[in-house]
Amino acid sequence: MPSMDVNGSAVEVDEEGYLSDINDWNRDIASALAETEEVELTDSHWEVIDFLREYYDEYQIAPAVRVLTKAIGKKLGKDKGNSKYLYELFPYGPAKQACKIGGLPKPTGCI
Repeated sequence: MPSMDVNGSAVEVDEEGYLSDINDWNRDIASALAETEEVELTDSHWEVIDFLREYYDEYQIAPAVRVLTKAIGKKLGKDKGNSKYLYELFPYGPAKQACKIGGLPKPTGCI
């Protein structure tokens, strides 16, 4: 199984770079994953990542982008619950890229 080095520790990831064990996740690992995705994390990114992790804790599933957009709109407001805003933060796919950085499994329906 592939791994990545984070602060001198090996962290196992799958062939697509998602964490093998979501319990390994922390903000240092998120920053390292973001670097591999060429995303510079801001407070706005963290807001989405934290939302996704809460969503996953509650439903035990990573939401697809349509569900993510709708759920974020309900919780954080319409200005943040739209595809344009989310794609500005995570250009390679808000659900897929944000879940990877957030240490969550790849959302169902993402290729």
